[in-house]
Amino acid sequence: MKLSAMASGIRPSSTLSISAEANRRKAEGVDIINFSAGEPDFNTPENIKEAAIRAINDNFTKYTPYEGIYELRKAVAEELKTEGLEYAPEDIVISNGSKHAIKNALSAITDPGDEIIVPAPYWNSYIDIINMVYGVPVIVQTRKQNIFKVTRAELEKAYTPKTKALIINSPNNPTGAVYSEAELKEIADFAVEKDIFVISDEIYKRLIYSRHLKHISIASLGEDIKKRTIVVDGLSKSFSMTGWRVGYTASDRELAKAIANIQSNSTSNINSVAQAAALEALTGDKGEMINMLKEFQHRRDFIAQRISDIPLLSSILPKGAFYLFVDVSKLLGNSVRGTLLNDSRDVADVLMNSYGVAVVPSDAFGVKNYIRISYATSMRDIVEGANRIEKFVKQNF
Repeated sequence: MKLSAMASGIRPSSTLSISAEANRRKAEGVDIINFSAGEPDFNTPENIKEAAIRAINDNFTKYTPYEGIYELRKAVAEELKTEGLEYAPEDIVISNGSKHAIKNALSAITDPGDEIIVPAPYWNSYIDIINMVYGVPVIVQTRKQNIFKVTRAELEKAYTPKTKALIINSPNNPTGAVYSEAELKEIADFAVEKDIFVISDEIYKRLIYSRHLKHISIASLGEDIKKRTIVVDGLSKSFSMTGWRVGYTASDRELAKAIANIQSNSTSNINSVAQAAALEALTGDKGEMINMLKEFQHRRDFIAQRISDIPLLSSILPKGAFYLFVDVSKLLGNSVRGTLLNDSRDVADVLMNSYGVAVVPSDAFGVKNYIRISYATSMRDIVEGANRIEKFVKQNF
């Protein structure tokens, strides 16, 4: 018996695999600081959990409409309206997390052989999801000098007659970069001119750390780009609801119907109780979410400064999300404890095995010579983890 070529070619998520390994070692009693997981360490806010409990007690445990309950889709539409986006509830599909939303979106627009442009660094699952729908990922290497944000000139070089769509992610995982309105306008003009779709992954939109910067959705920049854009978002990161699995797409009505039909024949509706919790998250008190944002900013400021103080390491201050993308290129070519550091994977291995720090090597994100540190963990771990990284550098270089 033989697996399909598609199944054989799909890799497990690098970030989830590293986090699982770190957690396995911790369960065995190994002292590990886990900087790999893109998962807030906060509990889900109490009002959200209480809404879920009420839903269970009210026996809200049956099938719901496969595109999601109307009240939740309406709440999503109303939130998007505050961002200058006019969508009706019928344009929204609630999915099993934003990863599922991206899979739905790509399934709705991709034929075998269609090319999907993906700027690097990218979230590692994009590539495998594109492969799962028989598309062809076309990776565009962005430049550190431009804070790893893709430009129109770079997109023009990647475009071919087979190009079907472009994925953008702002705020970005793994870099924390946030696109400005002017930068998004250039990308929108490119997409409209070439008549391609844009999948706009906005999962970190509520996690921006500058008063002078705000989240802008590319879909808000005019009707021409809006009808070509599939907005993707979810509640996992900003509401600390990773395990609840609630995401959504917002798109043109025809696209929304196609996405809903795909979902109806794959997962049907998402968990009914999770939908009740998500409705409370969007419409209820957001005090705990605001406090989380403040704490993330405090953690960001601390870890960014600590890393900048360590010789041979550097990073760009992230404007959003909760990751620090650290340049380790000056460490490469040296041997540490019998291991020649050829790339970021070697750096990550030594940090895990010899210093008890789990980080994600940048190969997972389509670039070389960086590691990603997630500061979605406690200040105690952030302080200790930074100390161990400093010890690693100062002892060996």
